[in-house]
Amino acid sequence: MEIHNTPKLTLFHCINSFEETPSMFDNCQVKTVKMACASMTKDIHLLRAFEAGSDAVLVLVCPDKGCRYAQGSIRAKKRVDYVKTILDDIGMDGRRLSIFNTTAKDSRAITDIIQKTLVALETIGPNPALNHLN
Repeated sequence: MEIHNTPKLTLFHCINSFEETPSMFDNCQVKTVKMACASMTKDIHLLRAFEAGSDAVLVLVCPDKGCRYAQGSIRAKKRVDYVKTILDDIGMDGRRLSIFNTTAKDSRAITDIIQKTLVALETIGPNPALNHLN
């Protein structure tokens, strides 16, 4: 019998960059983390999402120069870039972590981002940190 693993994603987002729609997550399990501003995304939270079993983590931020907190998107991008280097250094592949500029009204773009992430996971594979559990 073949076992199918459903990809697990964690999606950090500011209140202005994401609004869930029905069937957006049909092919995966998603945990969403809503924040007042994506600048609140901390390195440790991103790493803990992987520790908790996420195969990929997405950070959705406001469009450039569209953040009501002025530099929230820029701060979030710096943190994501830093954590990607950590993931590469420990052999987990930094491609598991991505950041995108989105708006809550553009659910089609967000659905495309999720689908492209799932396709990328077919190549990258499941979270290697969980191999010791199998």
